[in-house]
Amino acid sequence: MTKIGILGAGGRMGAMIIHEILSGQYDAKLGAAVERSGSELVGRVVGSIKVTADNEAAFKACDVLIDFTSPNSCAEHAALARKYQKPLVVGTTGLNKGEEAALAAAAKKTAVFYTANMSLGVNLLIALVEQAASKLGKEFDIEIFEAHHKHKIDAPSGTALALGRAAAKGRGVKLEKVMVSHMPSTGPRASGSIGMSVFRGGDVVGEHTVTFAGSGERVELTHKATDRAIFAKGAVKAALWLKGKRPGLYSMREMLNL
Repeated sequence: MTKIGILGAGGRMGAMIIHEILSGQYDAKLGAAVERSGSELVGRVVGSIKVTADNEAAFKACDVLIDFTSPNSCAEHAALARKYQKPLVVGTTGLNKGEEAALAAAAKKTAVFYTANMSLGVNLLIALVEQAASKLGKEFDIEIFEAHHKHKIDAPSGTALALGRAAAKGRGVKLEKVMVSHMPSTGPRASGSIGMSVFRGGDVVGEHTVTFAGSGERVELTHKATDRAIFAKGAVKAALWLKGKRPGLYSMREMLNL
């Protein structure tokens, strides 16, 4: 039975992942639940595990760990994963280049699973977007719309950026060179640009639509999340899949054989 540690156990996603593990439908058990020092949750018992602020103890005790914390904490956890050579699943978004580099460094010593979205459906969407972009020429304008609840911090979302990178890869370009986060107030749209539109409000779980707008026709690829449980399920499945893998940086692309 795989012992899974949860980093960020008091967060919305951390709590849902713990509930998923304790459901008994997986060959897994909760090995550790970690929260930041000073949290009122530290010392409480979840299942049969006491919530702790001791990251190192969690890495020593568990077979694989799941991180849903903050970018800065994620970099610290990546260093611990490298030190103890323990597989790490990362669902934290909004990482900068330095924090992504920390994951890449850890991946030289252990298996690291990093994705902007734990939904199986979203990752299928990413693959479809890359394929569509490779088939539809620059005469098709690409616009990515994403909507999330009002409490989400990063914008555009990590998933929207992943979709943008997939579209750019399909066209053989770098997203940074063609992305526009908003349209100019005057003048025509630049050919080959990839637009990003963001909505924040209410309790929207997550919606992403990639539109390929041509002359006389439009192709729209959409994913709508209606239950956050899909992300918890995806994270647990990723953790079980990652156990025993050779060192390297993995994603849903490998897990789903896309």
